[in-house]
Amino acid sequence: MLATTAIDLDRYPLDRPASREYAAWCARIRSELDQNGVSILPGFVTESAIGALRTESRAVAPLGHHSDVSGTPYLELPADHWPAGHPRVAWGHTALDAVAYDRFPDDSILRAIYEWDPLLAFLTDALGFTVYRYDDPLGGLNLAVMRAGDELFWHFDQTDFVVSLAIQSSDAGGEFEYAPMIRTADDERYDDIAALLAGEFPSAVTVPMTPGTLMLFEGRHSIHRVTPIVGATPRLVGLFGYDRAPGTCSSTLLREIRYGRAR
Repeated sequence: MLATTAIDLDRYPLDRPASREYAAWCARIRSELDQNGVSILPGFVTESAIGALRTESRAVAPLGHHSDVSGTPYLELPADHWPAGHPRVAWGHTALDAVAYDRFPDDSILRAIYEWDPLLAFLTDALGFTVYRYDDPLGGLNLAVMRAGDELFWHFDQTDFVVSLAIQSSDAGGEFEYAPMIRTADDERYDDIAALLAGEFPSAVTVPMTPGTLMLFEGRHSIHRVTPIVGATPRLVGLFGYDRAPGTCSSTLLREIRYGRAR
């Protein structure tokens, strides 16, 4: 299946960049990101493509590397001067399997969507700056596989944006929750983050995990998590790697942690 048959081009006219509908989607996405830090495109792929993606993902899922780690919301080792109880030294559990880019076969549907140039151009137009695919044989495209007990602890992203495609929901749990714009470039708002980590922050938002949905998320200033997976059905999400700069590649340390190998 090609990207042109997998993506619902009647609803999302990525193949008609001069159309009014295309311009309207770009304007809507940019507005939603500016206001909320997230933009949701439901039904981005067709019903038949969702089924095929689910079958494909189940086939490659055993090729993933399982990581089970503790980390802070800032994805870094904290300095010694932070006091006990501070968000900078709040540790939490993260566990998932990641299928690396080079594990996808040449006829992969997810790969076809990620490598389709009109999608890259659409993201550039919607985000308002030039977007490049990762130059990374492992991190360019991933399948995140989360099974019972897996979760992502509250964290901020170290990249400007993330693009994901929901493929399969778990039986329960696996909810994507985030606190929109909880910090700014000038104010870390540690009190609010501490309240959120303690379950006392009322403004967290849950984004429905609906297969076929493409999500654009700016997580540098919006803390987020995935709640623990419940049940036998794994949560499957495709992760598309992009950056503002050409030639971007994951660090050796990140690759070893995420994929169990550096190359």
